[in-house]
Amino acid sequence: HQIPLQYVPVEKLQTLAFKGNHQGAVATISTMYYQPLEDIIKATLEANKVPLFVMLDGVTDVRNVGAIARSMECMGANGLILPISGGAALNADAMKVSAGALNYLPVCREKHLLDAAYMLKEYDIQLIACTEKGKDVFYQADFKVPTCLIFGSEEKGISPTLLKIASQQVKIQMQGQISSLNVSVAVGMILSEVVRQRIC
Repeated sequence: HQIPLQYVPVEKLQTLAFKGNHQGAVATISTMYYQPLEDIIKATLEANKVPLFVMLDGVTDVRNVGAIARSMECMGANGLILPISGGAALNADAMKVSAGALNYLPVCREKHLLDAAYMLKEYDIQLIACTEKGKDVFYQADFKVPTCLIFGSEEKGISPTLLKIASQQVKIQMQGQISSLNVSVAVGMILSEVVRQRIC
């Protein structure tokens, strides 16, 4: 059923079970309803919308994911794509930071992000990898066409396999002494450019 498992010390189980009788296992239930990616794509196309997705590769901070979801909902994005394992849990903190956006934004969890990327390409949705190593500045990309923006963690970035199949790699030009932005800020900046291009 693609439910992620994690083995932890007994002390962690006792904490999760509030020192109750856990019998060696504890389950957390998500408040989110996850949708199949293909269903979201089809629903977007049937509504005559130009698809706009965001894929997060290895982003584990729940506050970042919540803030990203909030920006996505405000900018009219159609869906958030997360990995089943290796990504942030969409818990109460994520919901709070999203200001309720996670109640409206379609979210899917994929076993392999690479498979999800290939599915997007089958529907002619371009993959734009947003990385500080990108050759082009983000406003040089054509966002008027169906697009999925890919963002990686601030520590590891986007995985090489996703970078390899991306249609384009873009960056945000830096002017200061610090060479990287918080991922949620970067998502907000690039989503704003997508909206600007699509409205103008």
